[in-house]
Amino acid sequence: MRPTASSRRQTGWLLGSVTALAVMLIAGGSMAGGALAQQNQQPVSPSTQPAPPPAPAAPPQAGQDSYKIQSQVNLVVLHVSVLNDRSVFVPGLKQENFRVFEDKVEQKLSFFRQEDVPVSFGLVIDNSGSMKEKRPQVNAAALTFVKTSNPEDEGFVVNFNDDYYLDTEHDFTSDTEEMRTALERIDARGSTALYDAIIGSLDHLKKGTRDKKVILAVTDGTDNASRHSLQNAIEQAQRSGALVYAVGLFSDEGQNRREIKKARAALTQLANATGGLAFFPEDASDTEAICTQIARDIRNQYTLAYYPSNAARDGSFRSLQVEMVAPRGSSKLSVRTRTGYYAPRGPSSGN
Repeated sequence: MRPTASSRRQTGWLLGSVTALAVMLIAGGSMAGGALAQQNQQPVSPSTQPAPPPAPAAPPQAGQDSYKIQSQVNLVVLHVSVLNDRSVFVPGLKQENFRVFEDKVEQKLSFFRQEDVPVSFGLVIDNSGSMKEKRPQVNAAALTFVKTSNPEDEGFVVNFNDDYYLDTEHDFTSDTEEMRTALERIDARGSTALYDAIIGSLDHLKKGTRDKKVILAVTDGTDNASRHSLQNAIEQAQRSGALVYAVGLFSDEGQNRREIKKARAALTQLANATGGLAFFPEDASDTEAICTQIARDIRNQYTLAYYPSNAARDGSFRSLQVEMVAPRGSSKLSVRTRTGYYAPRGPSSGN
């Protein structure tokens, strides 16, 4: 049964408390994760909006191994976007076009593929008082994201204000109507606890059955109610390996410019650290086109994986860098992926 409005609020408070305890207990693990859930969505475009990427790549040919690579605990997995000088995705690159460095030491790739793989995702949507007039357009954009994504994706919706709530009936669903119902649970009021909602959603994302994980967050204000900090949210995102895309619906009307600048910087840091993107549309009506762009960006990426030469399981942060060796005659290429990960803790084991 669905909880009543009052019991739903109580449940959200309990979920937030459990997540706070879970964050304290987390020690390592760089790859996957989740055990709680809240809400999420996202539209709009970055400072310089890139052109829409092409349609997703064709599925792998018969005989290829199925996409299942994260069962190897020591394997470091990177989801990499490569764009040309017109900000269009570049397909058809080969393994030799990529060089991966961990803490400035080049690594030997063990896995390489360009493939439209299904993902587990969370739509994390701001439900504070200032979002009331924007929610219809944001909801439509979120549903566009779902419809444009891989049909085998699974997701959940978390709505948040002072607290955050998992509003889909199931932990994960591929049912568009279930998503629509969850998005329409609008109770726009209160403050903005964005970082708590993201951390809780990342925790819930661990329950997802897909290797690739994504958070899409939509907000219109500065976090002013979280128990956790921006750095806490970035760290948990880097530990999870999830891509975070963020949409900031900020306006000069009625909002302090200094606060807007701070909020933009926070969303940009969170997205950049995970290999995602941050978008800042001028109007909520722009979000639908941006959600389509985000869905296509997720479906048009390369997957690279390697066993790190540093086998120490010491829980340390390892910086990551991917360099391109462009094919002869190609234009200048830009590459985007997460900036690092946390090594697991435990007895060291050889690769």
